[in-house]
Amino acid sequence: MSQSILKEIENGVARLTFNRPEVFNSFNREMALLLQSELDACANDPAVRAIVLTGSGKAFCAGQDLKEVTDPALNPGFKKILEEHYNPIITRIRAIEKPIVAAVNGVAAGAGANIALACDIVIAHDKVSFIQAFSKIGLVPDSAGTFFLPRLIGFGKASALMMLGDKISATEAEKMGMIYKVTTLDDFQTEINTVATTLAQMPTKALGMTKRLLNESMNNTLEQQLALESKLQIEAASSDDYAEGVASFVEKRKPNFKGE
Repeated sequence: MSQSILKEIENGVARLTFNRPEVFNSFNREMALLLQSELDACANDPAVRAIVLTGSGKAFCAGQDLKEVTDPALNPGFKKILEEHYNPIITRIRAIEKPIVAAVNGVAAGAGANIALACDIVIAHDKVSFIQAFSKIGLVPDSAGTFFLPRLIGFGKASALMMLGDKISATEAEKMGMIYKVTTLDDFQTEINTVATTLAQMPTKALGMTKRLLNESMNNTLEQQLALESKLQIEAASSDDYAEGVASFVEKRKPNFKGE
């Protein structure tokens, strides 16, 4: 049986690929737990300075494998699915202080769409669609969709998409601010490689602290956010990468950041 998450590391970039193409990369328990394990490994590997999440075949991820939840012998129950599968995936994506790119290569539906939206940068090609599919089967959005989507596109738009379950093209998603960029299908892999490689060559500590600031901004007051910015800026200014960045600017050369 093929492994449900594939991993390859090259030039500081770890590419994690959902690999159940026969079911549009929908999650079962094995795939959800393996993704968590691979995310942990990437977080702890100093050779990994950026992470790409993508899918094999025609889909990015179609969310939960409904065959698992309708088979009495396999069904882990929604409590376990949420508390042991999706919630830990989302918390890992946000907690890892390395940039994570969602390379949305095909349909992203349900939890699959919301996992993509939890990433730092979302890039899709123009044949892709996003669907908040939960209402179609009598469920509510999960995987932090109700947290991130209203913040990305506004309360009213998010409410409509979640209640109506409309299929949104990548082009529409880019226009409404749901995703960072849409490319042509032909340019998609080149764009992903360029963005991921660029991120892997940048000051990883500073990017991680930027991610922490964005996370904390969800709940902080202005005063709290200013204080945290000051704290982390002082920390960033003591890093080797800051010294290299300033030196390269003065010397008019390309910086060689080490992520330290």
